[in-house]
Amino acid sequence: MALQKGLLHVCQTTPRLCCCVANHHSFSKILDGQIPQSFQHIKEINAISSKKQKVKFEASMEQVLKGGGKKGIQRHVVRNKKMLVRDRIKLLLDKDSETLELSALAGLGMEYGDVPCAGAVTLVGKIHGLWCMVVGNDATVKSGSIYPITLKKQLRAQQIAAENRLPTVHLVDSGGAFLPLQSEIFNPGGRIFYNEAVMSAAGISQVAVVCGSCTAGAAYIPAMADEAVILDKIGTIFLGGPPLVQAATGEKVTAEELGGASLHCRQSGCTDHFATSEEMALATARDIIATINLENSTNATSYEEPLHDVTQLNSLAPSHGVGYQLDSRYTLAHIVDGSAFHEFKEHFGTTLVTGFGRVKGHLAGFVANNGRLSGPAALKGSHFVQLCSQRNIPLVYLQHFTDNSTRSAAASDNTETEAEISSLVKSHAQLMQAVACCGVPSISLATGGIIGTLESHSLGSLSMGSRFQFIYPNVRVGGHDPVYLAKNLSKAQLPDAPEDQVNQRMLDNYEKHSAETESFFAASRMFNDGIILPEQTRDVIAKCLSVFQQERTAYARYKPSVDGQQTNFRM
Repeated sequence: MALQKGLLHVCQTTPRLCCCVANHHSFSKILDGQIPQSFQHIKEINAISSKKQKVKFEASMEQVLKGGGKKGIQRHVVRNKKMLVRDRIKLLLDKDSETLELSALAGLGMEYGDVPCAGAVTLVGKIHGLWCMVVGNDATVKSGSIYPITLKKQLRAQQIAAENRLPTVHLVDSGGAFLPLQSEIFNPGGRIFYNEAVMSAAGISQVAVVCGSCTAGAAYIPAMADEAVILDKIGTIFLGGPPLVQAATGEKVTAEELGGASLHCRQSGCTDHFATSEEMALATARDIIATINLENSTNATSYEEPLHDVTQLNSLAPSHGVGYQLDSRYTLAHIVDGSAFHEFKEHFGTTLVTGFGRVKGHLAGFVANNGRLSGPAALKGSHFVQLCSQRNIPLVYLQHFTDNSTRSAAASDNTETEAEISSLVKSHAQLMQAVACCGVPSISLATGGIIGTLESHSLGSLSMGSRFQFIYPNVRVGGHDPVYLAKNLSKAQLPDAPEDQVNQRMLDNYEKHSAETESFFAASRMFNDGIILPEQTRDVIAKCLSVFQQERTAYARYKPSVDGQQTNFRM
C-alpha cells in the first residue's frame, strides 16, 4: 500500500513546460511529453497491458466484421444477389473519406446470443463533404431482424444525429422485429418513427434506401423519410409478407406484386426514386444529399502533428486503477497540435488540468483529472466549463477515476471529517451543475480506472449530456470496483456464515462483477459509444470536433422551428 501511495505521488509530477515562438504554434507554451526515466517501469507495464487489450479488441472486431458468418454471407450475396452492408456504405460515402463508427462491439455476448454489431452498422461519414449519419441493417445477421440491442443502437444513432444536426441515410434491409423478444421491442420501437418525423420537421434531412425487405415496423422508415429510393426486384415494403397474406385471405401474391419497386414508385407513391441496381440506388442517395443546401465548412486550416508519437499513448493507458496513471499532461502532449497547450489555473486545484488546445486545427477546451477531485479542483473545473460555454468552445473530458475517489484528495487515511466530506460533495455537485448546464457540445473519454462512479459523472458522460462517450479497453464501467463489491456483498449476503462459505461467495461475486464491469461487457450493451484504442484518440477527437463545427456553421443561417415546440430526442 505504501508503494501504491508513493507511485500516485510520483506519477503526478508535472511535465516540464517549454516556451516556443508564438507564430510556430497556436499557443506560446508546449508540453514536454518525454516521460522521465524514473517512470519507465510504469510505462512498460502499461504498454504490455495495452498490447493484451488490443489483441482482445481486434479479435472482437474480427468477429463483428464477419457479420452473420460464412453461411449468412453466402445466402445474402449468392442467393439473394445483394451487396454487403459495409460495401454499400463504402459506395455511399466519399471515396477514401474518414469515418467514425459507433458501438461496433454492440450485441456480442448478449443473454439471447451473439448479434454481431447489433445487426446494424451505424457511423458518421462524409457525403459530398458533409458529415452524415448512416444507419445500415446487416441482413447477414439473423436476416436483418431487429433485436432489443439493435433498437437501442438505432435510437442512439438518431440521438447523435439530432444533437449534431446530421443528415441521416437509412440503408434498410430488415425483416422487422425478432418476435420471440417482441415485448422488449414494439413499445419503445415507436420512438424511431417519432425521431424521424421530428428531425425532418427540424430541417435534418432523412433519406432512405430500400436495399431489401422492409417488413412490419421497418416499412415505416422509408415511408416517413423525406426522400426514399427503392431497388427494383430486390427492395420491398409491406407490413405483412406474402405468407401472411395467404394465411389471412387465401390469396397468393408475390413479394414484388405486394410491395415491390414498381408498385411503390408508380402507384402508392411510398418511394420517390426507382433504381435498377444497388450502385444506382446509392448514387441517387448521394445526389439527394447534394440537394439539401448545406455548405461544407468543416475542413480545418493547416495544423501541426503533436511533437510526440500518438502510438505512445499505449504506454500512458493505466494498466491498473491505482498507481499507474502518469500526469495527464503527458497524454495531452500526444494529442494536441504541436503539443501546444494554454493551461488555465495551472497552480490552483492541481488534481485537475484545464486548458485550451487544438486537434487537427479544431480548438477545444480540455478537462483532465490527475487523481481525485479536490474541492479547489472542482471549483476550477466549474470556472473553466463556464468559460468554454461563454466562448462557444467545445469541451473534451479525459477521465481516470478510482473507486475510492469520493474521498478527499487532501487525505488518504480515512481521517477526513464529515464536514470535509460534505464540502467535497457540494463542490462536486457544483461542477456537475456546470457540466450539465454547459451550452457547448462535449466529448467524454475514459482513459483508465473505473467510470460510472458518482464522481466520474462530474467530468461528463452520456447521462450528463456529452454528445459522444468513448472508453479505452483497460477501463472498467460500474459504480464500484469488483473487489469492493465482492467483499461487501458477500458479508451482507452471508452475515453469520462460516468464513470458508463467505470466501467462496466472495470469489463467486468477484467473478460475476469482474465480468460485468469489463469494458467489452459495457460496449456490447451500449453503455457508451464504444471502445477505442489509445492510438486512435487524436483521430476520434478530431472527427467529433469536426462534426460539432459542421453543426455550428452549416446551419448558422437556417434556424427552423417546429411550431415553437421543444423537441426531445431520446434513446
